[in-house]
Amino acid sequence: MQLDFSDLSPLEAYRWLASTVTPRPIAWVSTRSAEGVTNLAPFSFFQVISDNPPTLLVNVNTRDDGSLKDSLRNAQASGELAIQLVSFAQAEAMNASAAILPHEVSEFAHCAIASQPCARIDVPRVVGAPVTFECRVTQIQPYPAQQPNCHLIFAEVLLAHIDDAVLNEQGRIDPLKLDLVGRLGGSAYCRTRDLFQMQRP
Repeated sequence: MQLDFSDLSPLEAYRWLASTVTPRPIAWVSTRSAEGVTNLAPFSFFQVISDNPPTLLVNVNTRDDGSLKDSLRNAQASGELAIQLVSFAQAEAMNASAAILPHEVSEFAHCAIASQPCARIDVPRVVGAPVTFECRVTQIQPYPAQQPNCHLIFAEVLLAHIDDAVLNEQGRIDPLKLDLVGRLGGSAYCRTRDLFQMQRP
């Protein structure tokens, strides 16, 4: 089978990419609007792109009507965001926060997700998240340049909160204890508990 992406609609291209480039980590992004309304939303087009400076990349698509999502609008206005990693225990709450709500409604309140303040940025973070990265926006790039349908948020990590419960005896991350969920195609997800090891040459 071969797919010529020039023949595919944007929706078809998304479905093929989203169902093959898997599993994808989920960025559970919290922000605050200029009016003080907190926002929380998941994004699976997300990755580490640099360790010096430590930088994460989140792709935020525009809505079907061409409007910008609250996470992007807030990050543009404040220059700050917190990125949580999603454990299996919080998968249902993460999924609930994906609902489309009015700009003035907080997902934290609407979904009854507990929050606490960050240390370096004026954004709330999710209570119980195994890992939270406090970030500042270094760049927001519309893509593609001619007719953008998404924005790439470059987020420099300032501080990380790591739950002691996910560490091993050496103080390193234990992937079994971390138990993150990853995005597959459609409504399918996976867990990071099916492990094997290989030594690099």
